[in-house]
Amino acid sequence: MTFSVLVVDDDPTITDVVSRYLDRAGYSVTTAADGPAALLAVATGHPDLVVLDLMLPGMSGLDVCRSLRATSTVPILMLTALAEAADRIVGLEFGADDYLAKPFDPRELVLRVEAILRRVGGAVQPSADVLTDGGLVVDLSAHAATLDGAELSLTAREFDLLAHLMRHPREALSRAQLLRDVWGWSYGDESTVTVHVRRLREKVEADPTAPRRLVTVWSVGYRYDPIDEPAAAPTPSGDPR
Repeated sequence: MTFSVLVVDDDPTITDVVSRYLDRAGYSVTTAADGPAALLAVATGHPDLVVLDLMLPGMSGLDVCRSLRATSTVPILMLTALAEAADRIVGLEFGADDYLAKPFDPRELVLRVEAILRRVGGAVQPSADVLTDGGLVVDLSAHAATLDGAELSLTAREFDLLAHLMRHPREALSRAQLLRDVWGWSYGDESTVTVHVRRLREKVEADPTAPRRLVTVWSVGYRYDPIDEPAAAPTPSGDPR
């Protein structure tokens, strides 16, 4: 299967270099130089992943990211300048799956693309593995999640993070651990984890400001607390409690 990648950047040099590296890696590559062209390309071409520069003329990359997330769960890899730390956080808030700071090594970009697409299309081997907690159901083989019967619109990274946390119930996991185990990063900006947990809470918690499942463990990280705990065995009559 050949994956398709849309590269969105108004710098023809970057577009050319990134396209050539992705093409050599076996991807089908299309390009767009501005936001409206990118939105049209996603709507008509349905790429498997979007490489999106934040600094676009007219319609910014952040606006493109937000617009895409309103209608699509296509994975988004953002390209940012080193000085745009705040924009990186906003981009993650809007639904980007990963980011890469400029200047970057095109080989690293290809590796990031491969890692994201593996998680979307092949990281989970076919199985009957289904994680459940009350009305929350995460089907690993179908790469789908539902809450009380309604499908959850999760990005690839949100899905992986939720599944990983549910696989380790009641276990406090640090942000560094989650970066390593979910993102595959040995180092990186731990606020990435914070943003993704916040977005997940908005989708799986009845009250995101008072989470019951995705709990913060202060000075450590996060813990998944199942709300569908098995009922305690009844105490036989006459036995001490």
